[in-house]
Amino acid sequence: MSMKQPLSLKNKSAIVGVGESDIGKVPHMTGLGLNAQAAKRALDDAGLSVSDIDGVLTAYSFTEPYFMLGSVLCEYLGIKPRLNASMVVGGASPAVMLKHATQAIASGQAETILICAGENRATGQSRDAAVAALTAVGHPYFEQPYGTSVPGFYAMIAQRHMHEYGTTREQLAHVAVNTRAHALLHPNAHMKTPLTLEHVLTAKPIADPLGMLDCCLISDAGGAFIVTSAERARDLKAKPVYLQGIGEYHTHEHLLCAASLTEFGATESGRIAYEMSGLSPADIDLAELYDCFTIVPALELEELGFCERGEGGHFFESGKARIGGALPVNTHGGMLSHAHAGAAGGLFGIVEAVRQLRGGLGARQVEGAQVALVHNEGGILSSHCTVILANDKG
Repeated sequence: MSMKQPLSLKNKSAIVGVGESDIGKVPHMTGLGLNAQAAKRALDDAGLSVSDIDGVLTAYSFTEPYFMLGSVLCEYLGIKPRLNASMVVGGASPAVMLKHATQAIASGQAETILICAGENRATGQSRDAAVAALTAVGHPYFEQPYGTSVPGFYAMIAQRHMHEYGTTREQLAHVAVNTRAHALLHPNAHMKTPLTLEHVLTAKPIADPLGMLDCCLISDAGGAFIVTSAERARDLKAKPVYLQGIGEYHTHEHLLCAASLTEFGATESGRIAYEMSGLSPADIDLAELYDCFTIVPALELEELGFCERGEGGHFFESGKARIGGALPVNTHGGMLSHAHAGAAGGLFGIVEAVRQLRGGLGARQVEGAQVALVHNEGGILSSHCTVILANDKG
């Protein structure tokens, strides 16, 4: 069956404001409060007010008891938009929301859209509730009864990658060390202490081969960005960052239905984004890759064409992913060291890409950055969305 070429969204929209809430353990704030704080900071960054927003997209929350979260957030912020939705595509939600926002802007459904996500996962839920959430992802009939968990699924993927390609435990540890080094340069990162290979390799075991420091954080955090048309973006306060390409692809929901444990949908979402943008991996100056576990960004590097199959671990081990290296990865510290709070984890990758393309980040700045790639994934490497951003229209 032939596939229709997706409508090109290149240069149809620009991100004109970004913001993040206070991050870490913020017990005095609710999930809605964290979203509102991030939204206010994004509005201030763009030089806009609540009255300028006519569209709101958000994701989901494990800590807020609301079914219609998007409507509740609009009510909380005092916005009465023409367009509103809460989307559940797991960690891929922020990038998918950017695609939906751009489509809405291009078709005239809205002009200026606020996208935000986050929750108080560190202080807003009990340990038992957090563990229950980690086990609820598996298939209710064919996975959950056998005691599966999110770390266990990703550990299976890591084990298979090690078996097929010879990826080592030390190479996975380098992923965690790489991201922590970058987080130490970010003033709002959750983790603020240096990390060594020895720390990672001797950390508490979670699911073989993954230890505690191979797993993403649990944070109180919210993030936001504002999208408008490329034309309107020229008249706003902040330097706009333009969407060049975006690709979405979904292969499965439950891991037992995945065709492979080493090849997933990022290859196809990346292909769509590259084709739309007219760019290739060689044109990318930095990458913000979803990193819920250390195996994931190594896999994504391979699927997105930055290295050969099986070379993702070596890419980190060799230092190529460091700021100053061939392709700096997760310059804010990623979900392993900057923050992870539901869908906000992937959203912070978009925020960081925008900031890098604007420049002026001091020691964290990727020199000469003009084009950035962001990849979000949801579920157990189930849903993928690849975003290519640039600081001019190209």
